[in-house]
Amino acid sequence: PNDMLLWGTFTVWGFAMLDLLDGAMARARGYGTAFGAVLDATCDRLVDGALFAAIAWWCFVHDDNRPAAAAALICLVLAQVISYVKARAEASGLEADGGLVERAERLIIALVGTGLHGLGVPYTVDITLWLLAVLSVITLLQRTAAVAKAARAAKAAGPPVAEGGV
Repeated sequence: PNDMLLWGTFTVWGFAMLDLLDGAMARARGYGTAFGAVLDATCDRLVDGALFAAIAWWCFVHDDNRPAAAAALICLVLAQVISYVKARAEASGLEADGGLVERAERLIIALVGTGLHGLGVPYTVDITLWLLAVLSVITLLQRTAAVAKAARAAKAAGPPVAEGGV
């Protein structure tokens, strides 16, 4: 809440770029593991939570802007739930890819808002947070619909047939 949004934006952006590289490098070199994928997804959720919690804290403490803080908290919860829907669906053998704003888009939109505000452009945090909240609701609905469609398709296909017959 020290009102250093520009520096914070560049710091988070730098770490996000490193995060994108580590997983891609591990997969490209053949070093990816199931544990690594789970650890990466866990760290992603922690980063998402920390980012939106920090923005909410800044809105409450420095900007005294409860509506923007509420939007940040909505974004925090929706980011976690959107990711959970995909993970839970995949654990059930269903597809749940896609949606309007996935993790990269959420980070970009949030960081554009904080970065522009750090440069002195007013209301960008408010606008981007509320935009992101609306887009996240749409994404959650899209993911839920994708899971429902995948579940219907799996049910229609029936139980898997063992090779070699019975």
